Amino acid sequence: MSILQQNRQYLREKITSSREDGRSHTEYRPITIKTSVLDKAEGSARVTIGKSDVIVGIKMDIGTPFPDSPKEGILMVNSEFSAIASPEFENGPPREDSIELSRVIDRGIRESHTIDVGKLCIKEGEKVWMVFADINILNYDGNLIDAAGIATITALMTANIPKIEKDGTINRDGEFKSTLPVTEIPVPISAGLINGTIVVDMSKNEEKCADAVMTITTKKDGNFCAMQKAGPSALSEEQILKIAELSQKESKKIRSMIEKAVKANKN
Repeated sequence: MSILQQNRQYLREKITSSREDGRSHTEYRPITIKTSVLDKAEGSARVTIGKSDVIVGIKMDIGTPFPDSPKEGILMVNSEFSAIASPEFENGPPREDSIELSRVIDRGIRESHTIDVGKLCIKEGEKVWMVFADINILNYDGNLIDAAGIATITALMTANIPKIEKDGTINRDGEFKSTLPVTEIPVPISAGLINGTIVVDMSKNEEKCADAVMTITTKKDGNFCAMQKAGPSALSEEQILKIAELSQKESKKIRSMIEKAVKANKN
C-alpha cells in the first residue's frame, strides 16, 4: 500500500470520531465574502472557504433570445480550473469536474428563478441581455461547488445593467441603467459520505476519501431547488434526509452572510 493510500485509509478510519482539522462533522471552515473585486466586471465577488479561493465576474452583452423564449434574457455559467489553483489541474479543454461545477451552479440559479429574465428583454424576439457568470478557481482545497455557488450569487446580486446608447452601443463607463433583477438567493450545501459518516464542507483530502457527495441547493423559504449526487456509493434515505436537513440549516447561515456582504457593497 502506498503512502497516499495509507493516508486515505487513516482519514477514513478516523473520520467517525474526528476530522483532521478538528472540526465537527457539521462545521464549515471560515468563510469570507468580498464584493466588487473586479473593476471591469458588471458585478463580482471573491469567496474563500478555508483555503479554497474562488472569484466570479459577471459580464453582460446584447444577444438574440432563444426561439422558445423570445421575451427572456439568457444566463450562461462557465468555470475554469486553472493550473495555478492546484497541481492536479491542467491547462487545456474544460475538465469533467469543471463542467459539472458549472452545471450545478447554473441549475440552482435557473430552478430557483433567481433572475427575473423577463426584465432582461430589450426587444422581443430580437435583443435581450445575456448574463455571463465566469467562475475562476484561484486555489483548490476542497468544496469548490459551495464556494463557487456563494461567489456566483453574490456577484449577481451586486451586478448592474449597463446603459445602452442611442446608437445601440453599450456604455460600460457611464451611469448604469439599473441593477440586475435578482429575486432569490440559492445557496448550495455539499456533504460527503466517508466510511458511513456524513460531513459538510470537505477538505481536499476528505474529498479523496468520500464514497459519495451530495449537493442540495436551497432557496430563501427553505425549499430545495436543485440536487446533485456524485460518487460510486449509494446514499440511504436516512442519509439523504440528514443532508437535506443540514442544507436548510447551513444555507440559512450562509445566506445571511451573503446579504450582509451585498448590503455593505451598496453603502
